[in-house]
Amino acid sequence: MALEVRLASPDEVEEVSRITVEAYTKDGLLVPDDPYVAHLADAASRAAAAELWVAAEASTVLGSVTYCRPGTPFAELATDGEGEFRMLSVSAAARRRGVARALVQRCLDRSTELDLEAVVLSSLPEMTGAHRLYRSFGFVRTPERDWSPMPGVELWGFRLPLQ
Repeated sequence: MALEVRLASPDEVEEVSRITVEAYTKDGLLVPDDPYVAHLADAASRAAAAELWVAAEASTVLGSVTYCRPGTPFAELATDGEGEFRMLSVSAAARRRGVARALVQRCLDRSTELDLEAVVLSSLPEMTGAHRLYRSFGFVRTPERDWSPMPGVELWGFRLPLQ
């Protein structure tokens, strides 16, 4: 069955929430009672204020990503002319099948469609597998964009010029 990347339908939002929380807590990146888990679980808000993309086979959601235009509520790093993506997640059962790669590619394509000059993202330093994926697309670390949303949490910035 072919992998399809499309905007999430309203009846998929709950599954996106589940997969996103699972992806960030299963491998110990976050503990289940971390305050950020509630934010990860709120896929409905992301669907309303950003673009919530899913990768699916038939009717099974395998992963998702939140794409943010600059100046929108979920954009954290993007400045004028930059797209941003957040909360890239893949279900445990679908890992190593190209799901994350397809979702990142969709974000790059979306930024090109919007005639943006670059794509940016934040990542926890310990997300080394994700960093390998981002580097394979040409993203580079941008330490000047590193930031801390709360004490004890540091996020690394990455950027990929498109033009």
